[in-house]
Amino acid sequence: MTALAGLLAAILHFAGALKSTPIVAALPFDLTVVAAAGLLAVLPLLVAGSAWRADPLLGPPLAACGALWLWMVLAGAWSPSRGILAAKLPDAVLLGPAMLAAGMAIAAQGRALARCADGALAIGVFVAATIVWGLATDSIVLGGLPGASPDQVRVQYQIAGLAIASAAAVAAIRAAETPRLARRLGWLGLAGLLAAAALMPGGRAALAALALALAVAPAIVLWRGRRRGIALLWPGAVVVGAVMVLAVVLADPPLAAGLRTLERLSEGEVAQSSGRLPLWRAAAEQGGAALPWGLGTGGFTIAAGHGERRGLYPHNHLIEAMAEGGVPGLVLWLAAFGGGALAAVVLGARVAAGHAARVAALSLPVALSVMVSTDLGNRMAWFALGLALGLGITAAPRHVPALRQAGL
Repeated sequence: MTALAGLLAAILHFAGALKSTPIVAALPFDLTVVAAAGLLAVLPLLVAGSAWRADPLLGPPLAACGALWLWMVLAGAWSPSRGILAAKLPDAVLLGPAMLAAGMAIAAQGRALARCADGALAIGVFVAATIVWGLATDSIVLGGLPGASPDQVRVQYQIAGLAIASAAAVAAIRAAETPRLARRLGWLGLAGLLAAAALMPGGRAALAALALALAVAPAIVLWRGRRRGIALLWPGAVVVGAVMVLAVVLADPPLAAGLRTLERLSEGEVAQSSGRLPLWRAAAEQGGAALPWGLGTGGFTIAAGHGERRGLYPHNHLIEAMAEGGVPGLVLWLAAFGGGALAAVVLGARVAAGHAARVAALSLPVALSVMVSTDLGNRMAWFALGLALGLGITAAPRHVPALRQAGL
């Protein structure tokens, strides 16, 4: 049951990446709905079969999450939006708590978390292989380009890149854990191939997420395994290796041709060319003018002159919380996500190294993504926060016969 819960959680977490592949896109059902329904059926059994204990450190960030959801509802009262508000509030205040709880339950169960990480590894390999094959056969379009042939699948490169980043980090963790040299080289080779595949989709933020996850997650295992010299050198080796690969590829234009991520890196100033800098500036200006209460939930795009276009959200959770929720929104977001990150660092030192490393591999790419993409209604952000907070929860199996004898 715990293994199934972990696999379903991985599918739900990266459903967007899977649905960007031709095979999954052709399914006659919505993978997100099926994975969510399966997880909803399994999780109550998982919860009922364990005795749960929460660390007191979880209290402040969880209280801030609850207050943030409540404030988003209240802030909707003065929002000029109707369409975005009606779509965003259910995602944030209904789906958000469910995803947060699911992440906490998965991270609290060692076996469930391990299977979730294995599932993420398999998904990342599948998505990477599909993108490479799709580009070779001209069966996919990167980035959802307008005017693409209806016979081609539009790859959501940001989500695909996050899946590949987590998979590469999990492979590197497996390399750090295995004592056998041959297996270690095999896992490192897989991580390298996944890192190379990340150059295909075009997600620049996903490339940064890959470097972050690869640098941090395996280093946790190495440090806690008393291989501290290697642990200290590992992040630097990742950065140096990435810079060397990029330098070699960018120096050879024919070699770089077709690597969409590198093409987008060469487009000039990243924040400006991606459109994020104007959105950040507009959100800061419009939100600052609306202090202390903010523009109201979902109100930014209208205030910025874009109308009811949810896709033009501020692309930064912190700026979004300030612009739409004012001072209360900013403080509550910092207490929820910032406080959750601090609690995870402290709590991660108390759990097994592999457990903490897998949470890092699954959550760090999303953590970086929320600062450059997604809005507060994104389910991946809440699930990743749940995984981080789940480091403070212990789940001991209940003794069923004893419970029956006690009449429970």
